[in-house]
Amino acid sequence: MYKNHASSDYATITPLKDECVYTSCYCEENVWKLCDYIKAREETPLEEVYAVFISNERRMIPIWKQKSSNGTKPVIWDYHVVLLHESVEQGECYLYDLDTVLPFPCPFRVYANEALRTDEGIKRDFWRKLRVIPADAFLHRFASDRSHMKEADGTWRMPPPPYPCIATTASQMNLDDFISMDPGVGCGQVFSLSDFLQRFGAQEQ
Repeated sequence: MYKNHASSDYATITPLKDECVYTSCYCEENVWKLCDYIKAREETPLEEVYAVFISNERRMIPIWKQKSSNGTKPVIWDYHVVLLHESVEQGECYLYDLDTVLPFPCPFRVYANEALRTDEGIKRDFWRKLRVIPADAFLHRFASDRSHMKEADGTWRMPPPPYPCIATTASQMNLDDFISMDPGVGCGQVFSLSDFLQRFGAQEQ
């Protein structure tokens, strides 16, 4: 059996879920803001924290237990982003997903079993890959001008966050490099779903 909630001696590294900076359909920025909060607080070693982009070559990936899910069916996202905390002190990992109905934070094994599940039995077009990016690299290299959320006529598909766009000195927009599951593009490490579950979930066996 696995624990449904975080261990009682695990200290959550973000604000409470309803106090987090959140904009629907801007998961990459929501996670960037979480990373920024963790870095500013200086209470959690930043090397234990990762941004995890979930997608595939066709940009069609199922994730279960999402707030926008229809009953027991998964949501098919083009990509999704969550925060991963590999707690050395606890000897286990926790996932922070602001779009899930699962606990926040969620023990890795719970999220794996309930939200990610397995690629077995589903069409190859929907198999998941995951790009795992150290939080510090994500904070320094990610940029988005939010153009991916605009229609051809310039109207917003979904209302943007109220704060300025995230940019770096080198880029105004490089979101596609993070969504890409080509290991030769961008930063971080790309895993198949099974390899990701083995790498970060094995310590909880």
